[in-house]
Amino acid sequence: MIATAWCGRRLARAAEWLTTPLLPDDYLGLVNPLWSASEPRGCVESVRRETADATTLLIRPGRGWAGHQPGHHLRVGVEIKGVLHWRVYSITSAPDSSEGLVSITVKTLPGGRVSPHLGRHTAPGTVLRLGSAGGDFTLPDPVPPRLLLLTAGVGITPVMGILRALAARDAVPDTMLVHSAATPQDVVFGPELRELARRTAALRLHEHYTRMHPGGPGAGARSGRLTADRLAGLVPDWRERDTWACGPAGMLEAVERHWARAGIAEQLHVERFRVATTTAAGAEASGSGRVRFTVSGREADAAPCVPLLVVGEDAGVAMPSGCRMGICHSCVARLVGGRVRDLRTGRIHGEAGDLVQTCVSAAAGPVHLEL
Repeated sequence: MIATAWCGRRLARAAEWLTTPLLPDDYLGLVNPLWSASEPRGCVESVRRETADATTLLIRPGRGWAGHQPGHHLRVGVEIKGVLHWRVYSITSAPDSSEGLVSITVKTLPGGRVSPHLGRHTAPGTVLRLGSAGGDFTLPDPVPPRLLLLTAGVGITPVMGILRALAARDAVPDTMLVHSAATPQDVVFGPELRELARRTAALRLHEHYTRMHPGGPGAGARSGRLTADRLAGLVPDWRERDTWACGPAGMLEAVERHWARAGIAEQLHVERFRVATTTAAGAEASGSGRVRFTVSGREADAAPCVPLLVVGEDAGVAMPSGCRMGICHSCVARLVGGRVRDLRTGRIHGEAGDLVQTCVSAAAGPVHLEL
């Protein structure tokens, strides 16, 4: 057995020498992209429309896929007009899917660059790049006996992965799911959620609608936003439940304040999708700056609320990027001169030589980046 392993290692090293500068894995990727372990890929097997603006892609991962946990998100790379763009999406499938598929659900954003391409123009057979799965929006082991899942809009996606995993093991604890959407037709996974609640005694589902809608529950009424007072009426024991919340930034900020005032902030777990592209309240609002990309030689004017990543892409610079929300640090660039504003906090900072995250930083006056 030891001799066999030794021979295997020697053969692998010999193959690497013979194929230099390419590695054997590079050749495997040329024959079939899904065979590459160094650059994992996945093939879209089917596409399913969930709502008018949400689409699920069912992906068969290739050789390099390392798996995921319920609640994880996934970096997905898609090539558009010869440029590779990376985005982060929550994984909506259970880890032990019998088909071996991984699913993500994409909401098409008006004016977006990648989401319309993925949601409306991706056909079965499309090969996508896959990063590693990760994140901390996961349930502990053992699972708490009482859960509150608080979601809005496409914020249901990571929670759907959690629910599917629990249901597959017949291990759903006492769970209250409160989901907010504009209308019943806008509830992503609506039919599946309603059926799951119907056949799972431990799961109670409340759908909150924020707009008037013809027909269906509460027809002709405008529910408005889900407030803390309304939530307390729906879930009287919310203080005793461990809570997982995902949705728009405003909702999450209100939830965090409410839980903090109640003294139970440690029971709240939140997942944020993206940062706002406006300056934070009270931030210094200096005028627009001229950004010079020193390697490519390109220059562009930058408004004080536009991420440097977007400025560079619009100027035709090959910008490194990943999650586009300040998490993965794939977009960092070296600051040659000038200062930048953190779009999450409004803080102005930066010294020559600093690495800045271009997806969450804007120009605070003239800026030079090593790109």
